[in-house]
Amino acid sequence: MGENIMMNSFMASLEGSKEEDGVKSLEECEPLMMRDPVTVATGITYDRESIERWLFSGKHRDCPVTKQPLPPELDLTPNHTLRRLIQAWCVEHACDGVERFPTPRSTVDKSQVAAILDEVMIPQTRMSALQRLKSVVLESDRNRRCVEESGAADLLVSIIREQEECNDGDEALAILCSLQISGERLLDLLRRNDDLIGTLTSILSQRNDQSQAYALLLLKSLVPVMSPSKMSDLREEFFSGIVKGLQDKVSRQATKAALQILAGVCCCKRNKVKAVRAGAVFVLIELLLGETEKRRCEMLLAVLDQLCGCAEGRAEVVAHAAGISVVSKKILRVSNLASALSVRILCSVAKLSPSPPVLQEMLQVGAVSKLCLLLQVDCGVRLKDKAKEILRLHSRVWRSSTCLAPLLLASYP
Repeated sequence: MGENIMMNSFMASLEGSKEEDGVKSLEECEPLMMRDPVTVATGITYDRESIERWLFSGKHRDCPVTKQPLPPELDLTPNHTLRRLIQAWCVEHACDGVERFPTPRSTVDKSQVAAILDEVMIPQTRMSALQRLKSVVLESDRNRRCVEESGAADLLVSIIREQEECNDGDEALAILCSLQISGERLLDLLRRNDDLIGTLTSILSQRNDQSQAYALLLLKSLVPVMSPSKMSDLREEFFSGIVKGLQDKVSRQATKAALQILAGVCCCKRNKVKAVRAGAVFVLIELLLGETEKRRCEMLLAVLDQLCGCAEGRAEVVAHAAGISVVSKKILRVSNLASALSVRILCSVAKLSPSPPVLQEMLQVGAVSKLCLLLQVDCGVRLKDKAKEILRLHSRVWRSSTCLAPLLLASYP
């Protein structure tokens, strides 16, 4: 239970603290901050990009100022008068370094998207049509939603499935990832395309770095909507692909996605064992050895803590020459969360894998010294209690050791 609470709390914070989507109306901000002023049904004028981000986030369907509900069919009326005034002011003050905002492009509608999708279905025009579709998706949140509602996702999945070895599949994969499909819609997509997980898994081992990154980002979005049965049926190849993504270090974003995937699917013992067999523990420890960034260390330790929930995971930590050492070194060096996770890992090893060589290694690499140090610093009652629990567990072996400095030995419980 404690492991689940800590992991859920950690996963909730992985994205970092986010402020409420900020949308400023004409009354709240300088008009010159608006590049493309539009008016909603309530009569309030906003910058198009801001109001679309507010509405397409999936959290809001109301006017930010009046709090009145907005109609399902988004009707944003361009405020041409205000836009001309803004552009005129920019021209007038060009000598002061003010640049004139370009005239906004007109947004696409479903008929235009449907025409592009028709071309996507023709092999001879597929690549050029996919490139145009990608440009449309990346242009604005409204375009992205329009493409999604036109049923493009299923077509893209079919292209990815059929064209796994060619550029068409790579382009379709990039577009599908850029659509940023929300939870419910993603669940429906997964139900309609039961082999999507398998298709993305094969991409992790066969395709180029960019496609590998896109596949990891999509899988990260899919994990929260997977059913328990589908999650428990994940194949060994899936875990090998995720671990490969971690090891290859394609990008920081892809590495973060791989860690979040492992954290999400390793909630059951069966998947923990699969991840360990795929080499996850070894890779996590190797990454920890060279990682100094706070958030990344916390993520690595959180997943490692999960994998120590099975005997195979603990055995791998002990078997790695730097396993216990790198974990103990993160105590009091990174953050309170990193210290708590490190102590949890040491506790798992000390309680469930306490062979004489392991206990001696914990002394020699400084793990026991770190636990004694925790009792002397301000680090929270829970952490101190966990450290005391470990120290008391093996006091017969550690208390009389010459490896402990007298100052630290004085605090031994």
